[in-house]
Amino acid sequence: MKGQLYLIPNTLGESPIERNLPVETIDIIRSLKYFVVENIRSARRFLKRVDKAIEIDDLTFFVLDKHTNPNDVPGYLKPMLDGTNMGLVSEAGCPGVADPGADVVKLAHDKKIKVIPMVGPSSILLSVMASGLNGQSFAFNGYLPLKKGEVGKYIKNLEDRSIREKQTQLFIEAPYRNMKLLNELIINCRPQTRLCIACDITLETEYIQTKSIAQWKGKLPDINKRPAIFLILG
Repeated sequence: MKGQLYLIPNTLGESPIERNLPVETIDIIRSLKYFVVENIRSARRFLKRVDKAIEIDDLTFFVLDKHTNPNDVPGYLKPMLDGTNMGLVSEAGCPGVADPGADVVKLAHDKKIKVIPMVGPSSILLSVMASGLNGQSFAFNGYLPLKKGEVGKYIKNLEDRSIREKQTQLFIEAPYRNMKLLNELIINCRPQTRLCIACDITLETEYIQTKSIAQWKGKLPDINKRPAIFLILG
């Protein structure tokens, strides 16, 4: 009998485990010995926060990041093919969402391995919930283009799409470029377009606010180097 793949959400920062993960998810984590992770050091730290009694040296980690050879990934599934359960852990939030773990999930389905998503925090869903924007139709666009001169055009295209389809558009940026992105939004969006800034979600410093572009002008919060997600609705 094949093992199962558990998709384990990580916290969105150093917030308390008990606030983010239900008991069932924690119990599953305690039971696993094999994990697919983006970074071994941060995964070890996360598991110790889940339960200090977990013996890290007894665990086996498979690294899946941008440097991983795609030919190595199928081998990560061997413990499950041999009947042992495994966990897939994201660096933050839910595995497979804006996360390379989707490649392992796809392979698991191909091998008819049962995939079980566990309950935990998602910055995408939490920000939509708190934004007051359209939660019936929304799209996550990941990172915006980095090439000079393209960001403004891309923002205008997202705004046009949000107006045309009445759809909330979500996107993220590297934390050290947050303020630059905010200024691009102020310059390129229409005054009446609504912008939600959701920063440090689930942390003590959490900041979530929705205003029109006109209302944001000259009153931008300082979110430099803080994890954030942005939502617009024209």
